[in-house]
Amino acid sequence: MQPTVSLQKKLVKTSVISSIVAGLIAFVLLMALTVYQTMDVHDEIMDEISDMLLVSDLSASSGNQLDELSDEFDIEYQLSTPSHLLTHSPEFNPAYERITPSYVSSKGYGYAWLNGTLMRTYSFDQDQQHVSMYQPMTERFKDALQSLLGYALILLILWLIQWFILKYSVRKQFISIHELSNEISAKNAHDLTPIQQKSPALEELQPMVLQLNQMLLRLDHSLQAEQRFTADASHELRSPLSAIQMRLQLLKRKYADTAPTLAQDMNQISTDVARGTQVLENLLLLARLDPSQTTELPHEQFDLTDTIQAVIKSLHPFALEKQVTFDLQLENSVIDANKDLIFTCVRNLIDNAIRYTPNNGQIKIQLANNADGSTQVIIENSGQTLPEEVLNRLGERFYRQLGTKTTGSGLGLSICKKIIDLHQAGIAFTHSELGGLKVTIHFSR
Repeated sequence: MQPTVSLQKKLVKTSVISSIVAGLIAFVLLMALTVYQTMDVHDEIMDEISDMLLVSDLSASSGNQLDELSDEFDIEYQLSTPSHLLTHSPEFNPAYERITPSYVSSKGYGYAWLNGTLMRTYSFDQDQQHVSMYQPMTERFKDALQSLLGYALILLILWLIQWFILKYSVRKQFISIHELSNEISAKNAHDLTPIQQKSPALEELQPMVLQLNQMLLRLDHSLQAEQRFTADASHELRSPLSAIQMRLQLLKRKYADTAPTLAQDMNQISTDVARGTQVLENLLLLARLDPSQTTELPHEQFDLTDTIQAVIKSLHPFALEKQVTFDLQLENSVIDANKDLIFTCVRNLIDNAIRYTPNNGQIKIQLANNADGSTQVIIENSGQTLPEEVLNRLGERFYRQLGTKTTGSGLGLSICKKIIDLHQAGIAFTHSELGGLKVTIHFSR
């Protein structure tokens, strides 16, 4: 069996994942834009400091502005000529002079490592004056990193909000599908009317609903045809069989004294007619039973012990004919079921046991209440051990073991199995310690 997949969860998952991918792409683009803008702004500040060093009077207020810019952005500078050091920032590190910048652009910007720290460098020459500046890269992205972390937090909150909204909205949209599923599951042989979607109807479900309605229409026509055939067959077959039975009774009375041999032949014919009538009744009963309609089955509480004893009493002449003895171990057990159908089932099982039990054989019937409140019925008979192949096929319609001389239609056990399924109970066929068949019925609590 293939594992099931929730379409609702899959839609939410797909939507959230697509949103996460889009958000990550936007986050990467924002990072790239932030890096570019931050580098550009700080490079312009370096250029401005350079201009101030070259054209301003450092003894005036511009000198204070220069120190403020240097402190604010952690930029160390030095202004020198080939022979003199003109000025430098208050915290200028002499080690900067030993740095050899790499990746120097045409505008004088470059990179260098100092004590494990990546530095942004800038150098500019004008009128025999040389400007050198150094700034840690971490200083450039300190504020930008905080902004990016804030954006990432906002993105996570938005994803969480989206997940809640999607979960609620998708679940709400699936209400129509659940309602459609409930309406389909409510359909049965007595209600095959077309399915109507509640407003507003989902466009995507229309083709499926249309096909289902067409299938229900075809099924309704088929069931109506079957019911008409069953009713017609029942009427047409019962009438001639009843007429034959009545005429046989009249002929037996007429020739009982004058032709005893003819009367015996008529008895055999009457038995065959009765068997045909019973087969017809079993077929009609089997056609009417529907294991899916458990809620429509009339139930009542009754003592199963009384039912078993009533069945044994009705079958006593057949048991007496074969000198079959009963070993009864019955506990009073009240069950909630359809009394008539349970009677039919038990009768078929005991009748089957009598048929296949040899003369002077034994039938053992046990009725017990289990600790969990369930009820168990065991019917077993003496006789010939059944092959495993035959045991596995018991309960199939019209199946009878080859080579047996007993009469039957092969419907008794299948009817019993269907009745048990109708009551949501269990039935099992196994080998009996007495030699024959053991049938176990388990009624749940």
